[in-house]
Amino acid sequence: MNTVVAMTKQTVSEIPMAWESICDSDELKPFIGVCVLFNERPVAVFRLNDETVYAIDAVDPFSGAAVLARGIVGDIKGEVVVASPIYKQHFNLRTGCCLEDESVCLQTYSARILDGKVQLALLD
Repeated sequence: MNTVVAMTKQTVSEIPMAWESICDSDELKPFIGVCVLFNERPVAVFRLNDETVYAIDAVDPFSGAAVLARGIVGDIKGEVVVASPIYKQHFNLRTGCCLEDESVCLQTYSARILDGKVQLALLD
């Protein structure tokens, strides 16, 4: 198992992480999202050209539809974002925050490619 360091205002603690394979890495095309059901939630997963993988909630909070995997991936001011296909808000793929309304943030998930599999982290 790998470990991720989580920082809080008071302490730094290590959180053990288990990983769940969700698909083969060759099923993800660069900059094209896929929607997977992960822990009973729709999650949008994106791969960049450099094998970096991002995962965020797939439900657009402004429309209530699970469409973010169909959004357009791009770059705004050096940040990788996905634009919702409905109302066009941009969500930072690293933080999940909406660029147009910073009070709205989506859940993000730790993601990686290992041995040809795309994996998302499960917190123990």
